[in-house]
Amino acid sequence: MKKIFVLISLTFLVGCGPKSDKKKGFEYNRTQKEEKKEGAAEVTEVPIDMDNKGIGPIKSLVFDNEINQAMASQGEATFKQKCMACHLPDRKLIGPSMKGIYERRSPEWVINLLLNPTEMLKQDPIAKALLKKYNNVMMLNQNLSEEEARSVAEYLRTL
Repeated sequence: MKKIFVLISLTFLVGCGPKSDKKKGFEYNRTQKEEKKEGAAEVTEVPIDMDNKGIGPIKSLVFDNEINQAMASQGEATFKQKCMACHLPDRKLIGPSMKGIYERRSPEWVINLLLNPTEMLKQDPIAKALLKKYNNVMMLNQNLSEEEARSVAEYLRTL
């Protein structure tokens, strides 16, 4: 009888012990919390350098005053097919927004990045800063021809 009383008492004490706020089982929190640590450097802004032509075959390019609508239309189709998984025209996604790109980059730089993203991300200071800013997500080489890259560049002028 004494053993039963001790067993019941222990069960009661264990069962009525301090409650834990921890839930048992699997829990996944989809929100990210950004904790800023003292002395932690924030992501530096990407420099604007309109003289930087990038690394690739395009050494000089001057846009006509008028947008070539046929070329821009072709470029829009290519952009939607190959670029929109990571870039949106008017807001950032995985990569930066394309709106106003020519206020931040030279036409040569844009086309060279389209044609030669691997080398640009390794060697170009602006491309390296963008890579860092966008969580080291590398731009994939879409194997665009110079004509396709030029048409995408023309489309970006319309944004």
